[in-house]
Amino acid sequence: MDSTEKIRKRYDRAARFYDLLESPMEIMSLKKWRIKVMRQLEGRVLEVGVGTGKNIPYYPDNLDITAIDFSTNMLSKAREKAVRYGKKVKRLQMDAQNMDFPDDSFDSVFTTCVFCSVPDPIKGLKEIRRVCKPDGKIIMIEHVRSEKAALGLLMDLLNPLVVNVYGANINRRTVENIQKAGFTSIEVRNLSSDIVKEIIIRNVK
Repeated sequence: MDSTEKIRKRYDRAARFYDLLESPMEIMSLKKWRIKVMRQLEGRVLEVGVGTGKNIPYYPDNLDITAIDFSTNMLSKAREKAVRYGKKVKRLQMDAQNMDFPDDSFDSVFTTCVFCSVPDPIKGLKEIRRVCKPDGKIIMIEHVRSEKAALGLLMDLLNPLVVNVYGANINRRTVENIQKAGFTSIEVRNLSSDIVKEIIIRNVK
């Protein structure tokens, strides 16, 4: 079984209790960050890694939004939220590393806490670059490895355990991965210490 399939199965298993597990972070800060992202979207929009649909309640009603995830069970939870909140969203089971969209399909792309779990993050980021229109906007809220020596080392030591139990890496250097994927117009702002970041990219091609 390859790494993508292993992680997909972990998220299928976690779908039942995923929202409960992350509820403390939602209450403290994630909710306000999600709303901030929604205000910046425009045109035809792609959400990569919709998960259980925690962004869906905040989707603007005037946008054409497509949402993808590789976990069937996560998408089922997202569907429940779309129905509950009356949101029209096209939901597709799809791997962020191999998207079935033509080049230059979307005006805006966004992710929230997704690139900790994409098995090959650079490949996934290159796919986002491909499907986003020239000069389109990519908005990401992502947690990354701390550059503080002691904390960064601790995250490195704990990462194998977290990946095996939960499927997410806690020591990804996502800003560096974005640069490696070919993006050049990148703005980064710390939201919580140097671990949670807002990353805004203009897709210069």
